[in-house]
Order: sequence, then structure tokens, then C-alpha cells
Amino acid sequence: MQDNATEVTAAGIARLAGVGRAAVSNWRRRHADFPRPVGGTETSPAFALTEVEDWLRRHRKLAEVPLKERVWQQLVGHPEGPVTALVHVGCALLLIHDRPPVWLDISSGTDERLAALLPAALDEVLTPRALGAPRAGQPDGSRVNPRDAVNTPAATPAPASAAATAPGTPTPATPGTSTPATPAAPAPAEPRPALELPTAPRLLPSVPLLRGVAELAAGTGARHTFEFLLGRHLDANPRQYTLTPPDLAGLMAALAGTPATVLDPACGTGALLRAVAPRPDRVLYAQDGAPDLAALTALRLALHTRAPVHAAAGDTLRADAHPGLRADAVLCHPPFNERNWGHDELAYDPRWEYGFPARTESELAWVQHALARLREGGTAVLLMPPAAASRRSGRRIRADLLRRGALRAVVALPAGAAPPYSVPLHLWVLRRPDRAPAQPEVLLVDAGRYTDDGRGGPDWPGVRETVLDAWHAFDGAGRIDERPGLARSVPVIELLDDDVDLAPARHLPPPADTDGAGRLADVRERLDETLRLTSRLAPPPAEPVPPAASGRLPLTTVGELARAGALVMRTGGHGGPARVPVLTDHDVLAGTAPSGTLPESEEEPVLTEAGDVVLPVLGGGAVARVVDEARAGAVLGRNLVLLRPDPAALDAWFLAGFLRGTANHRRASSYASTATRLDVRRLQLPRLAPDEQRRYGARFRDLDAFERALREAGRLGEQLVRGMYDGLTDGTIAPD
Repeated sequence: MQDNATEVTAAGIARLAGVGRAAVSNWRRRHADFPRPVGGTETSPAFALTEVEDWLRRHRKLAEVPLKERVWQQLVGHPEGPVTALVHVGCALLLIHDRPPVWLDISSGTDERLAALLPAALDEVLTPRALGAPRAGQPDGSRVNPRDAVNTPAATPAPASAAATAPGTPTPATPGTSTPATPAAPAPAEPRPALELPTAPRLLPSVPLLRGVAELAAGTGARHTFEFLLGRHLDANPRQYTLTPPDLAGLMAALAGTPATVLDPACGTGALLRAVAPRPDRVLYAQDGAPDLAALTALRLALHTRAPVHAAAGDTLRADAHPGLRADAVLCHPPFNERNWGHDELAYDPRWEYGFPARTESELAWVQHALARLREGGTAVLLMPPAAASRRSGRRIRADLLRRGALRAVVALPAGAAPPYSVPLHLWVLRRPDRAPAQPEVLLVDAGRYTDDGRGGPDWPGVRETVLDAWHAFDGAGRIDERPGLARSVPVIELLDDDVDLAPARHLPPPADTDGAGRLADVRERLDETLRLTSRLAPPPAEPVPPAASGRLPLTTVGELARAGALVMRTGGHGGPARVPVLTDHDVLAGTAPSGTLPESEEEPVLTEAGDVVLPVLGGGAVARVVDEARAGAVLGRNLVLLRPDPAALDAWFLAGFLRGTANHRRASSYASTATRLDVRRLQLPRLAPDEQRRYGARFRDLDAFERALREAGRLGEQLVRGMYDGLTDGTIAPD
């Protein structure tokens, strides 16, 4: 069948053809045979992808589009939306991953044949993995009832996958890392399996997409293909999802140890369970209130590990899918500040073993749910807002958690560890008590010193080493020696006052600084040197150009230079290999070293080289930087454009300097209601001989050195002022 159902917007057409959106608008006006819109709105029409490709090919305007880009355009243009397309893609990739001969057999015929045979093939793959539920109207045969499944012993779990949802049952509010909560239904929906086997009619529009995905997986692998497409979808919809960063997920999984059964009751996109090391004997349980997220997470985990994955959709607090589970570990990033978590319906719930949470204490409801799903001695690690450690409405529950030895550690993370990035969140480590501790103490850790000044996030190696070192020492001995400013084991009795305040910063002594004055003297000396350097680098007084000599120079544009081969233009990607520094738009604006990360994928990254010129395209800042040897080799991040000039035709500093002109940026920018976007191809620079280019370039290079010296002086000045305030207030520096 033709892929007429897949739609593409004007922006998608521009990406296919390698042009700007203005060019697409011109084509629509100038060419009577341009495809007519088949959907969308008057201001944002959508076109049939196959018709657009045919037109571009006839008019020789179709760029060499990578397979990944074509598959992505098919996915976002799916008639039932990208989430449904991702679910169908994930199912097909799991079949390709587990049983490639079956896929090759059923995909060898027509699209109609593939759609007809695919449901049965998926059933054979999803059901043994505890993922598939019967299609509507299909008898469930020997499948296990979900209530029986979750009440089986944890050591030999039965599939929790055959739950049936009553027709018309409303979807509850979304817990976990998902979309904003909706008003609660009068009666909570029963949990249902994360995946329902798609029927042949629903699969038929997806068949062209699935064939493209299979071709992509042949080169990059099924797992990486799904991670790439899911990552692009999450990046394209940042406001719909609250993600758990991989470094934080890895730290939480490390704190949980090596459990055999792991539960995430608010699984979101599955980052926490994915951080658990895959082992054949490990069993994973997941639940989320958003059916779409639950389905995507189930497929993501199934592609990540051979371990059984029992995933369900449903409001965990109101309709728990695993009430009989006693897991070895619970990892959870619950929704914060939820008022509609079930306070009125759950007043007599047996999970409130440590006290009934107030309406404003939804996080303490999640804490007790996690404890209720642990075996004795099992460990739970939850990401918590800092207010949960000190709000008066929760002090009685906190006190009981302390008295009974359930709360074992509170870790203050640096700001930027997870959304909301401006707030330093906490980790709570809990253990279901198997015996009362003889001398109960609680570990308090403050990792706030590892906050990074840029947007690259905290110093995760430092955070991980500090937190795990303190936790392992405390977990083995029940206490640790005091580490000023970092960690301390506090007797429970010391915390049981009127406030029961568990914030680590309020109970840790300040870090020892025996040479505070000497350290500040060193900062002062470096500041003096930098100020002297700044004075030497300051530009000389500007000499005005006589009017007769200020004639207009002949100009060219970046687009014309690219077409002439004088430079190569590349744009930042959406993924790349793990643990490679990424140059972000913030790094370019601030003139700092690469500090970012991108989703792990097999996408070929754009690597910077010395002499490249990089520009941010969003935000309106007139900035262009020349990449030096220290920053070469970094991955080009999103919202950045890289220009690689031919040294024989263009001087890099000449190019970067003229591209920084304010008027130049103003002419090449377009303005929306909330953002400014730069069209790099429209930026102008004069046509000059190489010697004259180098003359300008030398002056621009001097200005760049002066700018960097000013930034360093400002940083050292702030450090000196902050150190003087701290020294005077804590008594390590005398006032005279």
C-alpha cells in the first residue's frame, strides 16, 4: 500500500529538501503542481509524505535524506499520532530482536499480508515476556488473571499481564514522570496491562514505517533504533515528560544494591529500571498512570533486558497492580506536590503503617507505598523534594520512620540533578525493618558542593563517589566517622524534636578550612594578574574612518560561500555515543568548555575541529566562537550550527568576527512570539582578499582574548567576594 496516510508539515518538507521554511512557502506559491494540504490547519497545513517526495524528486529538490530522518518523518506524521506509532515500532523491533526469521518471513509479502500476520507473531513474543494482553474480543485462553499473578511469590513471579479493563473505565490521574495530572475519576480504574496486542487494521497504516524501521535496525540494532526514536520523541515534547537523568538513575540503582526483584511504581519512561544492571534472573515490575508511557516503558525495558518485565497502566496509589509483591528493591521518582493523590478515598488503606499522609504530603504516601511493597530488609530509594524533609505537616510520619528504623539515609543532591533544575532535590534511602536497630542512627549526606556553574549539570563522578562511599561505610557499620561538610551519621534521638527536620545542611558541620585566608590570598593574586592582563588586552582608542574611505564593501552570504565550497555547514544532532563531551548553545554563549550530554544513540555525531566556527541559532545572542585545540573533538549540540571554512579561502577569525555583528544578526533573524531564530545562511560578510581577511582576523582574535580575560576576572572577583563573606561570618578570617 502507498504511504498516503503519513503526513508531513512545512518544517518537515524543509528538512527533507535541506532548505528553509521560506523556500517551501515560495514553492507553494510558484508551482501549481505542488501537493495540496491533506490535513492540519490553514496556518500550519500538513501534506501527504509520498506526494511531497514525488514532487521534490520530479523537481530535483529532494536532498539525500538519511534513513533515520525519513523514518522519523514517517513516525511524527503517523495518522494516529507519534505515540501509537512508537508503540507499533517497539512491538516490531522486539519481534526483530527476539525472532528475526519470523520477521523476515512475514515481511516478505505485501503490506496487507504483513499487517495480517503480525498480530499472531507479536503474541508469541510479547506473551512469554509478560507483556501482551489479549486483543479486544480475543479469548484469553490459559492466561493468568492479574490478581492471581501479582499474589504469587516474588521468587517465581507469574505474568501480571492479562488484566482486563472494563469498557468505558476512565483513565486515572497520571503518577510518576508523565503529563500533568487530570481530575480524579469518581471510581478508580482497575490497573491494566501496559500493552494490548494491536489488531491488523490498526497495524496496516504503520506497515511502511515498520519496514523503514526494520531497515534501520539492520544497521544499528533493534535496541538502539528504539532508543533513537524514543529519544527524539521526548526531545520534541519536553513539556509533556519529566525525565530522570541517566546519572541520577545510575546513582539510585547503585544505592539499591543488587536486588533480584525491582519495582518502580511511577516508572515514567523507565529510566530507573533501565539503570538496573540487566541479569537473566532479575525480574522487573513497573506501573504508570499514563497508558502511553507504560506501554513505551514496557517495550523499552524488554529490548534492554532478557529479564521478565511486568508492566501495568493505572494509578498506583488508587489501583495498585502489584498488591502482593514483596520486592527486594523499589526505585521511584514520584510526582511532586500532588494534591489529588487519593487522600479522601484511601483514609483506611493498610499501607499507611507510619501514619496517614496529609493532603499536601503526597510524597510521604509514595514513601509508605514503597515500604509496603518491600520484603523485610529490602531497600527503597526515592527522589524527593527538599520540602518533604522539613514540612510540619509530615513531621509525625518522619518521626515514626526514624523511630522504627525505616529511614536510613537522606542525601541532599546539588542543584541541577533533576527537574526542577533550580531546586536541590533529596534522595531518601529506606529499608523495611526486619529488626529494631540497637543504636539507631541516620546517614545525612550533603553533595551540594558538586553543583556546576554552567548548564552541564553537577559533577556526577564527585557526587557518586561521595554518596556511595558514605552509604557503603554506613550500611556496613551502622555509623560513620564525621566528614565535615559532606556526611555524618546522626543519632535518631537528636532528630526527634518538634520539627523532625531531616535537611542534611542543618545537621552537618561546615567543611574544615584551615587555610581559608591563604586560599583567598591565592585568589587575590590570580585576580591581580588577570586584571593586569585585561588592561594590556584592552583595545586601543578607536580611530574613526574618514567618510571618503568608508565606502560599502561588496558582500556575500554564508549560503553563497557554502554553495561555492568555501565552507561546510553542519547542524547539531539529537544523539550520539555515551560519555562524549557535548558543546551546548550555553557553552558557546558563555565561552565555556563543553558541558552537555545528549541521549545515547547510534546517530553519527558532528565532531568539532580546531578552526571551526560555531553559532547558536536560538535566543538572539550575536555570538560566534572559533573552536580552539582545547575544545576540538566535542560533539556539536542541539541549536548550534558549525561552519568549517576552507583555510585557503576563508580566515576563521575573520569569518567569526563579521558574523558577530549586531546588525548582521538582526537582518538574518526571524522572530516568533517567544523566541528568535537565526538563519545562518543569510548572514553576510565582505568579499576580501586573504591578506585583508587576516588583518581583520588578528583584530578579532585580540578582542576574543580581551573578552575571555574579562570573564575570568569577573569569575575570580565573585569567588573572592564570596570567600571573604564566608570567612568573616564563620570566624576563619579576622575583620582587620
